[in-house]
Amino acid sequence: MKAKWAEGIEPRNFVWVIKDSLAICERPGGYGEHHRRVRRQEEIIWIRQNEFDVLYSLISGSHNLHNYEELGMPFRHRPWPAHDQLAQFMGAIFIEIRSAISAGQKVILHKELVGERLCGLMAAYLLWAGLVPTGPQVTAIAERIFQQRLGPHGRELVEIAVGMKPQQETT
Repeated sequence: MKAKWAEGIEPRNFVWVIKDSLAICERPGGYGEHHRRVRRQEEIIWIRQNEFDVLYSLISGSHNLHNYEELGMPFRHRPWPAHDQLAQFMGAIFIEIRSAISAGQKVILHKELVGERLCGLMAAYLLWAGLVPTGPQVTAIAERIFQQRLGPHGRELVEIAVGMKPQQETT
């Protein structure tokens, strides 16, 4: 029997976007003055122990990425872009996420907080991937999933996805 600490602790604000395939959470260990090294390590262990295949870090800094390497957690660093590069960023990361999920991998993304930008990005992904047919429907669904309203930044991401070429999966 493994010691309880060996299982790690669930990251703060962990939410499934697509059950057993795609999830989001707060930055492992927290952020700013609330960041704790031991908590970061325990949360990364939990992510690894729960068989996530890849972690996407959307934070701008790269100073904690070495912790993923040290703990054997595969990751991709995709810093949140400038406003004028959002559509390009979304198209690229959506293709990566869909490819990973199609290959049977479990994916987790994080920003500093689970806020409207991360929630809006996931709503936009659901729309882009053809899992939800319209912007208003995906906004309502996202607000239920994440238990928070999508504000102007989150809704803007959904609107960008509305304008993107639909990406129904082909087999």
